Amino acid sequence: MAVAGELWAELPAEKRIFCSVLLFSWVVYLWEAFLAHRQRRVYRTTTHVPQELGQIMDSETFEKSRLYQLDKSTFSFWSGLYSELEGTMILLCGGIPFLWNLSGRISGRAGFGPEYEIIQSLVFLLLATLFSAVTGLPWSLYNTFVIEEKHGFNQQTLGFFLKDAIKKFIVTQCILLPVTSLLLYIIKIGGDYFFIYAWLFTLVVSLVLVTIYADYIAPLFDKFIPLPEGELKQQIETMAKSINFPLTKVYVVEGSKRSSHSNAYFYGFFKNKRIVLFDTLLEDYSALNKEPAEGEDGENEETKSKTKNKKQGCKNEEVLAVLGHELGHWKLGHTIKNIIISQMNSFLCFFLFAVLIGRKELFAAFGFYDTQPTLIGLMIIFQFIFSPYNEVLSFCLTVLSRRFEFQADAFAKELGKAKDLYSALIKLNKDNLGFPVSDWIFSMWHYSHPPLLERLQALKDAKQE
Repeated sequence: MAVAGELWAELPAEKRIFCSVLLFSWVVYLWEAFLAHRQRRVYRTTTHVPQELGQIMDSETFEKSRLYQLDKSTFSFWSGLYSELEGTMILLCGGIPFLWNLSGRISGRAGFGPEYEIIQSLVFLLLATLFSAVTGLPWSLYNTFVIEEKHGFNQQTLGFFLKDAIKKFIVTQCILLPVTSLLLYIIKIGGDYFFIYAWLFTLVVSLVLVTIYADYIAPLFDKFIPLPEGELKQQIETMAKSINFPLTKVYVVEGSKRSSHSNAYFYGFFKNKRIVLFDTLLEDYSALNKEPAEGEDGENEETKSKTKNKKQGCKNEEVLAVLGHELGHWKLGHTIKNIIISQMNSFLCFFLFAVLIGRKELFAAFGFYDTQPTLIGLMIIFQFIFSPYNEVLSFCLTVLSRRFEFQADAFAKELGKAKDLYSALIKLNKDNLGFPVSDWIFSMWHYSHPPLLERLQALKDAKQE
């Protein structure tokens, strides 16, 4: 150990940095692989419905969810291993400086010399995201058309999937490249306090994106329609009014064109809140519960008609209970608290970036001996140097999220929705083939929501009261 310590101390600073980054990356991967192995063992060995689940889950659904989660876990193992090996090879083979130099040659041929660092940075970012999209495509295809297809969730054709992937890539570049160029410019001209201006800029961008996402970005991929007038809409508006939630619109999104998984969320700031319900959440609106009408064959060319015999989604009372939970996050200030935590973290990271950006050994560790590009500095510091801090923060936020989920359930109980939320959680777990048994360490580290049994027990106590 002493000899190893001496050899380590004799290494140049940039070598120690590089080795530390690589070592920590593999430590995190092995930790995640260990947790996943524990959870897969649960999937393999828990083949019968536990006694405490007998009243809420039949053996057929239990077996389906077990096999689905086992397939997902096995896929995650291989895709995670590939990702870790790919990242390691990129670092060991100097992939980052190679791509930077390639970006310089491309921008140089376009008439932009080394002094146009921001242009070269945008070319680098475009090439890096293109490489990531191409190498990730086979895994995404397998996940969608093998695993999700096998278990009845996929509703897409190959053409729809590829068109969707291209559209996502283009939209991402339309947002990422201008935002990155402005951020780099701010850092360049910001002087000693550039980290404050950079943080304020990212704050404004994040707020704008949250505001416009559901109105202008999401409709590029899915069809949003106003929830028709009727009992459900009236009940939602009444509930929102009872807790002073400034609801302006309620939308239904056709998520069934892509997947049979269900969801619901709200968005907007100040007095302009909107609620979005996936059609797969609504028993009365889910396309998966309906036989295709005559003459609709042409409309379904891009997505498959996979109508199931079973009913998908929740009844109106259960939808209201789910929304009561979601609105509880707003009423209890969880959304604002998450924004504050996120922005405090963002400010801290930019401040530390300002402290570290002048350290040439950080750049040398990743093959940049003669230049210190700002974009590369952001990548090195935020992605690699901050990785131990990011892991700790992620775990703390997971713990906090579970606490918020219990509080939101309690809020729904106060609205008198305990019974309906209880049945809704069971239905949603069944529709999404969630496996209700988990390894305690895996659950503690990964689950942002409490395990189903814990949530049901809390609601059961309320129902008995």
